[in-house]
Amino acid sequence: MSDVVDEGFSGKRAAEIVGITYRQLDYWARTDLIRPSLTDATGSGSRRRYNYRNLLELKVVKNLLDAGIRLELVREVFSFIRDHLDEDITSLNLVISGSRSVLVQSGDELIDLLRKGQGVLNILPLGGVKEEVDTAIGEMYPEVSEVSLVAQA
Repeated sequence: MSDVVDEGFSGKRAAEIVGITYRQLDYWARTDLIRPSLTDATGSGSRRRYNYRNLLELKVVKNLLDAGIRLELVREVFSFIRDHLDEDITSLNLVISGSRSVLVQSGDELIDLLRKGQGVLNILPLGGVKEEVDTAIGEMYPEVSEVSLVAQA
């Protein structure tokens, strides 16, 4: 398994892989949206280290924001997932209806995240996130194999 994946990713590398600015990454960590799982900042000069799953979550946040979802709603979605589901976020689909979102786990199962409702307007499949992150890591670190990434998820 590659040392790069085992040791995690610095904040700078995580931001590059996901396609966000370091400033966004820093803000999301400081406001508890996505905290680094390997090493959190503990003061001036300390460095955050993100694991592979963190990269997937960061990419999901970026994709949701790019799709026009408000950061406040993204926070509520992640809070719900952490509190109520023991799932890999990339295995889910998020359905957006106005200011409401619904999580689709499987064919007919819907979990309303904010309140009961109908009127689905937009479906955001999150499964493609893994491939996007794997491709970015592979381009940045050619020595990292796909097998190494799968073991980290």
